[in-house]
Amino acid sequence: METYNQILEALNELSIPEKAAFFPKFFKTGKGEYGEGDLFLGVKVPDQRAVAKEYYAKISLNELSELLSSPYHEHRLTALIMLISKFEKTKDSSVKEEIINFYLKHLDFVNNWDLVDTSCYKILGRYAFENQKESLLRILADSDQMWHKRIAVVGTMHYIKKGSFELTKELVTQNLHHPHDLMHKANGWLLREMGNKNEAELISYLNQYYKEMPRTCLRYAIEKLDEELRQDYLKGRI
Repeated sequence: METYNQILEALNELSIPEKAAFFPKFFKTGKGEYGEGDLFLGVKVPDQRAVAKEYYAKISLNELSELLSSPYHEHRLTALIMLISKFEKTKDSSVKEEIINFYLKHLDFVNNWDLVDTSCYKILGRYAFENQKESLLRILADSDQMWHKRIAVVGTMHYIKKGSFELTKELVTQNLHHPHDLMHKANGWLLREMGNKNEAELISYLNQYYKEMPRTCLRYAIEKLDEELRQDYLKGRI
């Protein structure tokens, strides 16, 4: 566990007390909030990325498991950044499959929006796209857990980057009426990204669903459209 201990020490040294006090409010860790109970060291993300870059090639998956299981948010995010690097750097399909299985086994620790959004499309979304394993995302989209649903929807970002939109539309539609604002934001964000790639696809989807979308989802989805068209959607004139 030498590498694991070195990472803990490195992150502790980068802790900023003011950030440690601010992050629990920012990530909603109060009772009943979505990040309830999460703990913070107060390490900035660029510093976490620097630590991850130094140690990702050295750390084993067993050590990563310990880091990703930590109650401290920065430990988990740093672990995920290292896991992404391991996945992206290897050409060995068996190693990639091992990383996917590891990621799926540790989903309970991918439990805040930044942890989800940083990792899911670069690992699970890419793997699903390259291996025609959309079922991995569909299973998560059916989950009762919000973070699993968000992983599924945001995981389709890789599909969008490759010009493939059907899975995004399917999973967004499936979860369009989810009660939580964080899903409304994720759905709208992915629709907006689809529009950035192909505006006609977004317009077609909006024309079918915009009147039933939660307002937050709609605002996110239409953010980059022409202002006159945005107002037409906001005021229900289409």
